[in-house]
Amino acid sequence: MLDRALDWIDERAGIRAVWGAIFDRLIPRGVGWWYTFGSACLFLFILQATTGSFLAWYYSPTPDHAYDSILYIMNQVAFGSIIRGIHHWSASAMVVMVVAHMLRTFFFGAYKYPRELTWVVGVFLLLVTLGFSFTGYLLPWDEKAYWATVVGTEIAGSAPLVGDFILRLMRGGHELGAVTLARFYSIHVLLLPAAMVLFIGIHLFLVIKIGISAPPDDK
Repeated sequence: MLDRALDWIDERAGIRAVWGAIFDRLIPRGVGWWYTFGSACLFLFILQATTGSFLAWYYSPTPDHAYDSILYIMNQVAFGSIIRGIHHWSASAMVVMVVAHMLRTFFFGAYKYPRELTWVVGVFLLLVTLGFSFTGYLLPWDEKAYWATVVGTEIAGSAPLVGDFILRLMRGGHELGAVTLARFYSIHVLLLPAAMVLFIGIHLFLVIKIGISAPPDDK
């Protein structure tokens, strides 16, 4: 019965061809652990999205309640401290892994023809990952998060000509406040996840279509 159901779906959606393109494709000889960084990045993003969705059930993005909601998650919600800990540390791990993935790609020369576009999309993925880290750092709304965001936005605001505009755009005004927190939260849970999913989809499509490069010794 299962085979018949799969045949019925495959006849209409071609799932076996998709499965074959993704999981049964040929890879170059000599590929090893250095090539697992991309998969690790994808796993960490899925972990971040899963734990972040749970945290969003209890988090309140207002200056009056943000810190209290974090305390509630840590002390009152079942497994809340574990899930927040996973979210916190996997965020740091994701930044490390994305940088490691790009360094491996660069030193192995995998950014060269015909994979230039794959590299460019990877750069955008790095920027989105850093955006997650920057916007998420403010959400606990404690003293460390507040002053770190003050410094970060002032650095952005020091850009020539457009600095003041960028500063007001990020803060929602000249000072950090309720608008800043709401703006960072909406970017963190809406805009950046949408951008990440889009760029991951393009990145994986290019990797599957063009293939991965062989290790330098086997080229």
